[in-house]
Amino acid sequence: MSLPMTTCREPGRPTTAPAAISRRELLRLGLGGVNALSLPALMQCRAMAAPTSVPRANTALILVWLPGGHSHLETYDPKPLAGSEFSGPFGSISTRAAGVQLCELLPRHAEVADRFTILRSLVHTGFCHQQGTHQLLTGFPERVLRQSPLYPDLFAITHRLRYDHQRPIPNYVGVAPVNYAGAAYLGNAYEPFAVHGDPNAENFTVPNIGAGNAGHREALDRRIGLRKQLDQLKARVDYLQRMDALDTFEQQAFSVITGPQATQAFDLRQEDDATRELYGRNRWGQQLLLARRLVESGIDLVTAQLSGDLCGGVGNWDDHAVNANCFEAMRYRLQFMDRAVAALIEDIYRRGLDQRVMVVVTGEFGRTPRINYQASTGERIGSAPAGVTQPGRDHWPRSTSVLFAGGGTTTGHAVGRTDARGEDPVDRIVGCGDFLATLYRHLGVDYEHLSFPDHSGRPIPIMLGPGEPIRELCRT
Repeated sequence: MSLPMTTCREPGRPTTAPAAISRRELLRLGLGGVNALSLPALMQCRAMAAPTSVPRANTALILVWLPGGHSHLETYDPKPLAGSEFSGPFGSISTRAAGVQLCELLPRHAEVADRFTILRSLVHTGFCHQQGTHQLLTGFPERVLRQSPLYPDLFAITHRLRYDHQRPIPNYVGVAPVNYAGAAYLGNAYEPFAVHGDPNAENFTVPNIGAGNAGHREALDRRIGLRKQLDQLKARVDYLQRMDALDTFEQQAFSVITGPQATQAFDLRQEDDATRELYGRNRWGQQLLLARRLVESGIDLVTAQLSGDLCGGVGNWDDHAVNANCFEAMRYRLQFMDRAVAALIEDIYRRGLDQRVMVVVTGEFGRTPRINYQASTGERIGSAPAGVTQPGRDHWPRSTSVLFAGGGTTTGHAVGRTDARGEDPVDRIVGCGDFLATLYRHLGVDYEHLSFPDHSGRPIPIMLGPGEPIRELCRT
């Protein structure tokens, strides 16, 4: 689909089309969805809507997202002595970080624990998946069940600030994008470049990246050739400047689609077998390896959601008793998650990326410390046959554990502490605003003063509540 003659402009700039719209109007309309635009059109509208005075910081963020909410007791905050009503069947193990213990299902984490820090005292009020995600990634205390946020998340905001139409690679990639996140009133132009499918599959490809075959490349060449023929008509119309601009963005789109930098960044076949095995030859392992390749190639923002068959249960971390035996599901999935996350952390440091790249591992909340029992709704990995009573844990935003690695943070310790049952923090309580301020600080975003207009034109601060960087993570 070609770009319509109505293009976007900023107030005060020369009109470049008979029916130009302002940046604010562009954001309000949201472009009608990314799928309604050609790649050149998307790039042009992003460039016209993006501010031009914000310097670009040389930092990157990888969010490893555990959708559905991971049990903090079976991962980063074990309570093996809490009693049978709270403790599962797993013990805790010592790690390379003095005094820091993890669930015994995370032996590879234990080997690299001196290279990360665990926050055990994050609290919010979002009791459902949508609310929890919105609160954690936007800072807004959302209490309504919404499929997409009212306010843009941290990734969309940073993406807009750093957008550069001359970049030969996408700047924000979702390797299986995070559920319920989004750009809200910033518009669909600032949603992630989405990568779906299994990166471990032999036939894995990324749509719109790389000329998949000679026929595809020839077709693109023909399109550019046709454009050059049409250029001969430019002298007969009064849209010369507009068509020149469109040529620029179409050529940029062609460069992204066929250029070597993007093609190489997404090509896992360039990794040796030993490295691919280090992460695990499965979907999650190769997702995180791809995430490392992307930030190493210069991409700033990557989210990688660990969901699907490797979760067992119902394909996520939502371990209600009706969905799964929470302990069997965790035993199954953590073998893959443990290996992949530990490999990513180790790789970030080994390759000298630990100052530029911050790795964050979390889900939208923890799980209820008190175990409950219900009948299974169906037999699957980690779940008994339908009707069989099994243990589960429900949603628990009162205590969430988060792993931080890289980003120049201090490592090898735990921040905050929960009570003996893991129900509530009793030391160093951290809110969503503090979590976001920590990430914004790493990304070089002025979270205290920056705002963007919403659909009505009102300036909305990117931080809607109080927050300050978690000082125990910051070296300076």
